[in-house]
Amino acid sequence: MPNKPSTHLHLDLEGFVQGVGFRPFVLRLAANHQQRGWIANSRAGVALAIEGDPVQQAQFLTDLQTQLPPFAEIKNLTITSQPLANFSDFQIRSSQFDGKPSVYVLPDLATCAACIADIRNPNSRFFRYPFTSCCHCGPRYSVMQRQPYDRINTSMAAFSLCGDCLADYGDTSNRRLHAQILACPACGPQLQLLDATGQFIADREEALKNTLDGLLAGQIIAVKGIGGYQLLVDAGNQAAVQRLRKRKHRPFQPFALMVADLAAAQKLAFISDGEQAVLNASSAPIVLLPRRNEIGIAESVAPDCALLGIMLAHSPLHHLLLGDFPNPVVATSGNRQHEPICISDAEALHQLAGIADAFLVHKRAIVRPLDDSIVRLMNGKATVFRRARGYAPSPISLPEALPESVAVGGQMKSAVAISQGRHIILSQHLGDLDTLATQLHLQATRSDLQNFYQTNPIHIQNDLHSGYSSSQIATTWQGEHQSVQHHYAHALACMAEHGLDAPVLAIVWDGSGLGDDGSLWGGEFLLIQPQGYQRFAHLRTFPLPGGSKAIQEPRRSALGLLYEMFGEKVIDRFDLPFSVQELTLLKAALAQQINCPRTSSAGRLFDAVASLLDIAQINHYEGQAAMALEALATGFVGADFQAFPSVFKIIDGAPLIIDWQPAIENVLMNLGKKPPALIAAQFHHTLAEMLLAIANRAERQNIVLSGGCMQNAYLVAEAIQGLENAGFTVYCHGQIPPNDGGLAVGQLYAGKFLEM
Repeated sequence: MPNKPSTHLHLDLEGFVQGVGFRPFVLRLAANHQQRGWIANSRAGVALAIEGDPVQQAQFLTDLQTQLPPFAEIKNLTITSQPLANFSDFQIRSSQFDGKPSVYVLPDLATCAACIADIRNPNSRFFRYPFTSCCHCGPRYSVMQRQPYDRINTSMAAFSLCGDCLADYGDTSNRRLHAQILACPACGPQLQLLDATGQFIADREEALKNTLDGLLAGQIIAVKGIGGYQLLVDAGNQAAVQRLRKRKHRPFQPFALMVADLAAAQKLAFISDGEQAVLNASSAPIVLLPRRNEIGIAESVAPDCALLGIMLAHSPLHHLLLGDFPNPVVATSGNRQHEPICISDAEALHQLAGIADAFLVHKRAIVRPLDDSIVRLMNGKATVFRRARGYAPSPISLPEALPESVAVGGQMKSAVAISQGRHIILSQHLGDLDTLATQLHLQATRSDLQNFYQTNPIHIQNDLHSGYSSSQIATTWQGEHQSVQHHYAHALACMAEHGLDAPVLAIVWDGSGLGDDGSLWGGEFLLIQPQGYQRFAHLRTFPLPGGSKAIQEPRRSALGLLYEMFGEKVIDRFDLPFSVQELTLLKAALAQQINCPRTSSAGRLFDAVASLLDIAQINHYEGQAAMALEALATGFVGADFQAFPSVFKIIDGAPLIIDWQPAIENVLMNLGKKPPALIAAQFHHTLAEMLLAIANRAERQNIVLSGGCMQNAYLVAEAIQGLENAGFTVYCHGQIPPNDGGLAVGQLYAGKFLEM
């Protein structure tokens, strides 16, 4: 019989096609469909050639796109016909280094079930090996020095494969075929336990055993995790947790917990199906969950908090530690207060001296710091509050290309972003820019992003507030500069995530941001137009006695609110939580408007009501009062109720002003008469009705909810229900944080709406 005619096709693929076992998958696919040729990683993704029967090729192309391995995703596929090359077989070739690097870089992946089984199997050579991985799991972005994703371009290049690992690497039936970070006890990194001074204590299995013994004894252990050091302590040991708080200078802010598995998490919190899916996801974030009562952990883990931050063990090392430990552990960032997490052994030994009692280290270098991500379900949808390990650097795809730019975000929850064609790449969470260390970290991250993706931004975007450290740093960079108003950037971040175009009504509520008029905005309704935005409405302003001190003291927001309503009579009419001396000074400051900036901030409005209900007079950490108010409202159980009978007034003008005074009068009137939880719930319902009323006035189909206040699940659920019932289409954040961690994305997306 004559040979069947062959055709030669060349394919270029972009997407998540590196670090997912894609080349082994194609190798097996080619064998199944009798195709000869080759496949290689390229800087842009993957290139391959197939030569064989056209009918078989058609089936190959179908299976290529419909039977992808886990985590693989083809974003773009280009096929060209080529002259026959008469390949003799199908091979995995060496990587190609020409072209622009891919924007599709895989985040770090939690350990897969098969690798967990291996570390628990006494007959496996990976038994109890803390660095076990395969094509479907393990570190990715945290170990990559450059693209493409080859071992030589990772921090695993320092470890040569042994004979057994080489055999696995070349075995077409093995899930470790071409696994770039493959290692075993014979050839890979090993654990070492060091004391507080850096002196060797033990290694390998003995290091694990001593670590567990130390945790049981109440020690604080610094553990080198996937994206950086974590500080671990027994969550059931009150004295140990208190010691960690004292040493880390973190007296009140809740700690996150790590547990062995879902069953252990369910003993601590109520977990819905959606929350369970997020806990078990390959990103393995901290998930904020409603806590159970009487859960057997130290009270000081998360004092007075209705939510617990819980994550599952996500690396082989964590599985080995938690699997052999009887309690959950506190797992918090390995850093000094307001500084980046440590990633090197030397850095940890220096920075964590006086905090950690021992250090569990290894020689696999961490290329860039990636803190643990934080997620909460909002109206049934996973919403990222802190975007780092497991999420960065997955790109945001846009409807059209942007100018090549870099954006620096704000002052709080800092992150940097770059644009590359039709994509935005947001860096990992960097932290607040209150110290030189985090400011240097921002600059290093910008350089890392530009080098990793080979970009040379000609545009630089920053916040309108020139006093932000990020804005000041941006002015030192060469390029064309653009300042983007804070709340506009919030709105655009959500729009970018969903690929939305104007017109849109953006409801942006947060603590504060500098407005176009130089005042402090924070309760904003913006009409996003094709060439910018219009301030359509905002909350009525009120003074903040002491300025920035009101952020730390909700009682000051309450005083400013009451002063706005009643003037100087407020001092005599209300029992205010201040000393006589404090009231004398504050009364004079308010009367003379000394350091009493006016604000439209929804965040400060939440603080004020929390103070009036006497659930929080001082914010010991960001958002404490607002979270307490939300928890109080969420905890209300009773008959159906409505918002306050006289909820608010809308004052006509340009912009419209929403007067909250009727709502606050209802709060005051009901103090001592109704349960505080009912008042809190009614207040939230009133706010949701405000949003709907302005949406009706604006007459825009698409509504965007953004800003730090949109981390309030109770408010968001009520707002969405009301808006959708009225026929509006509502868009919320998901992969991009609604807080200031998403500002850089919005600043870049402004390039689509404003002239550069």
